[in-house]
Amino acid sequence: MKASDLFVKCLEKEGVTHIFGIPGEENADVMISLMDSKIKFVLCRHEQAAAFMADAYGRLTGKAGVCLGTLGPGATNLVTGVADANMDRAPLICLIGQADTERLHKESHQNMDSISMFKPITKWAQSVHHPDNIPEIIRKGFKVAETEKPGAVLIELPEDLAEAQTRIKPIKPEKSRRPGADHKAVRQAVDLIMKAKKPLILAGNGAVRKRASEQLKRLAKISGIGVVNTFMGKGAIPRSDEHCLFTVGLQGKDHILVAMRDADVIISVGYDLVEYAPSFWNNGRKKKIVHIDFWPAEIDKDYEASVDVVGDVADGLWQINEEIIKRRRKAKKKLPLNKISKRAALRRTIHNDLEREKKSKTFPMKPQKVLYDVRQAMGPDDILLSDVGAHKMWVSRYYQCDSPNTCLISNGFCTMGFAFPGSIGAKIALPKQKVLSINGDAGFFMNAQDIETAVRYKLNVVAMVWMDGEYGLIKWKQQNAFNGKHCELGFGNPDIEMWAKSYGAWGKTLTSAGELPGVLEDAFKQKGPAVIGVPIDYSENMKMSRRLGKIEFPI
Repeated sequence: MKASDLFVKCLEKEGVTHIFGIPGEENADVMISLMDSKIKFVLCRHEQAAAFMADAYGRLTGKAGVCLGTLGPGATNLVTGVADANMDRAPLICLIGQADTERLHKESHQNMDSISMFKPITKWAQSVHHPDNIPEIIRKGFKVAETEKPGAVLIELPEDLAEAQTRIKPIKPEKSRRPGADHKAVRQAVDLIMKAKKPLILAGNGAVRKRASEQLKRLAKISGIGVVNTFMGKGAIPRSDEHCLFTVGLQGKDHILVAMRDADVIISVGYDLVEYAPSFWNNGRKKKIVHIDFWPAEIDKDYEASVDVVGDVADGLWQINEEIIKRRRKAKKKLPLNKISKRAALRRTIHNDLEREKKSKTFPMKPQKVLYDVRQAMGPDDILLSDVGAHKMWVSRYYQCDSPNTCLISNGFCTMGFAFPGSIGAKIALPKQKVLSINGDAGFFMNAQDIETAVRYKLNVVAMVWMDGEYGLIKWKQQNAFNGKHCELGFGNPDIEMWAKSYGAWGKTLTSAGELPGVLEDAFKQKGPAVIGVPIDYSENMKMSRRLGKIEFPI
């Protein structure tokens, strides 16, 4: 068969159902082969948006999302989205075309070394050098992308090789089991946990896998230890659970950060240092750290693991749970190890803080009030995606979750423009769930062109745009660092309603705080995308900074 047909058949074997992207001249053979396939090609308006769609799709399904672009500028446009997926641990396959191999050795039209460009931002980057290699390369690509910790893989197919003939067949995927944790490390971890006086669990990005989340909840229950989640670990334990101590991650002194600094043992579960640097919560290195993750602990002067429990996170947690139960039975002592009631006052203080502005009627709206109304509108399994900007700080602190992987935040690579195109990938992955993106007006208009994609495919994704006409997070950080001073950061915006309607989408700009619940309800009833403009009061940024600096909480 033709090599491009084999290429597509290998993708089918991997269970690929959708590819997001923009074709070009050099991958035309693959596109024609896709026409005879059950794989749906989602034609996008920008390659970066396509990569973000694949990123979110991969995070939510656990199967690698696939994006496609041509060589040269198509490949460079994919870079930011691919880097985001790789650092945020989303399984992703990026497919790009390449020039005819007869001209790769010399200066020629759109010819560039894409493999070298993608190597630093992927787990593996490989060009096809012979059509018979296609099954091995695609099988390895998906295996590498989906193996913990997941990430991005690039596969490049030169134009002349796509046209070539081959007799090779696809390779059938076989599941491989992740290794379990070392028994000695498990026993050492339990020794520390059982001796701890003020322990806390820190749940990170790797804790939102379903099996890991279940074992984490079990550990919290039998140990009586409170669970703190990072921005990317939301929902690892439900917000209603008495062991849930909500989110850490702001650089200011927050309630839960005070508790973390006071803890003697931190049990980190699926935690990546890119999520929230340990220097913020372990400066001075006085704590014992139990590191439970797929990979050994990163080397950092503020993160010296006392015990490295390396392997499948769910298995490591299961072994720890079983060891605790066994020891307590042998000692004829009851569980849990600690009284979670000791954390009740802290939990209550945080909960009350999160809801303090729920009745606010001021306009432009306070971020706290917006997020209270959003949480009321979203079900336990609905998906919220946060873009990057000042709003991300508010989403991260105030929007708490009931289920794992229901709040997607770009916090490893921290990429503006992620949320709205990501919401398209999320809706295709989970069509029955409500999908809402919260964006700043700066980040939203970095990838707003793909509103047309959502209109064309009749996808009810709701984009909420917080409008202040500035690069708000940069302003906030400069104000904190330079006694209220900041450089020029303002810009203009279109009329949100008119802009949305010009694309055939539904649009509404709020004129009062009381409108939001009804507007959200209407937006989720649409048969296509909806855009909600929310004038926002970012004077709350500095108010929160000042308040966080004064927080003290008796532990």
